Amino acid sequence: MKSIAVFAALAALVSGHDDHEQVPIEGPHKGLWYNTLPGDGGTQADSVFSGISTFGRLPYHPCLASDDVKYDIAFIGAPFDTGTSYRPGARFGPSGIRQGSRRLNLYGGYNVPLKANPFNSWATVLDCGDIPVTSYDNAWALRQIEEGHNSILSRKPKTDASRPGPSKNGKTLPRVITLGGDHTITLPLLRSVTREYGPISVIHFDSHLDTWKPKVFGGAPSEQAAVNHGTYFFHASQEGLLANDSNIHAGIRTTLSGPSDYENDGYCGFEIVEAREIDTIGTDGIIRKIRERVGTEKPVYLSIDIDTLDPAFAPATGTPETGGWSTRELRTILRGLEGINIVAADIVEVAPAYDTNAEHTTMAAADTLYEVMTIMVKKGPLSATVEGYDGEFGEGRAELK
Repeated sequence: MKSIAVFAALAALVSGHDDHEQVPIEGPHKGLWYNTLPGDGGTQADSVFSGISTFGRLPYHPCLASDDVKYDIAFIGAPFDTGTSYRPGARFGPSGIRQGSRRLNLYGGYNVPLKANPFNSWATVLDCGDIPVTSYDNAWALRQIEEGHNSILSRKPKTDASRPGPSKNGKTLPRVITLGGDHTITLPLLRSVTREYGPISVIHFDSHLDTWKPKVFGGAPSEQAAVNHGTYFFHASQEGLLANDSNIHAGIRTTLSGPSDYENDGYCGFEIVEAREIDTIGTDGIIRKIRERVGTEKPVYLSIDIDTLDPAFAPATGTPETGGWSTRELRTILRGLEGINIVAADIVEVAPAYDTNAEHTTMAAADTLYEVMTIMVKKGPLSATVEGYDGEFGEGRAELK
């Protein structure tokens, strides 16, 4: 009885502050971990360093296991890395990025430069877990990624589900952000997106072109040999997944086999912004080039290879290239894309095994997606991108804060 009295006294102590609304508790001892403490801003249960990791500590739902849950933006993992040509390990990228994102919502989630809070807005945002991906058959794995992504992408969103949207069938769809995985995953993701939107414009942040024509050794290559993290845009172009003359690379700085690589890249419909251009035209100039290339009206797919960053800022990647941008520069450029109609995005090539103990790369990846998530939220639901939209969100609407 004495121990119960002590627990009750402690519960009364931690629940006796008037600054915060208290969580109801059933027994005296639960007050030790389910009540709000002064200055905490939330409950003590599952603090920033405990609990199961989701992106930015978002609510988790296994979306592929159920069609019932509704969302406006979904995070989904694609743990695939058997398309890499140098250092494997990006199959652990989704879990690493989630770990690196734990502090994003620590102080409330408000994005100061963009003046918006993506965690507290009109949008319902969920972490849908990972697509189950085999590591034994690349062709089958790419099919799993395409179908898993399309299942998440093609559902009715939480907000404005009944309003016209920019998809091929005129419907409003949710947005999907994919955590890679090596860059091969962008091919099945583009296949999924074009099923809903038709040929898509692409903004591609990377140190490599990734439009290389597959080499054939001793005959026609199998799909496993032909599709990898350096050839997927070539295949996307051949399959008609890319919009003509409205795609752009940014951050390119790799060595090439020769000028013909750039010629082939042009055939795939890309314009190139070299990483070194930041020294002459600055971040504003790079933002201007991207915006002029893709516009603000048409649907756009955003793909970000973490090796856009210099290895000093992101060492944990499969094919690092020196001479890249800083984390601050990349985030500034991404903020400059506000207003562009990004319908889906990915971040790839995060291989946590090569990271520092301070988790530099996974935090950089998480913060990069925080910027992407914020500009998606500021754009409003995809129904808002259709001509004639009246400016009033329908079902599921909440005020932007």
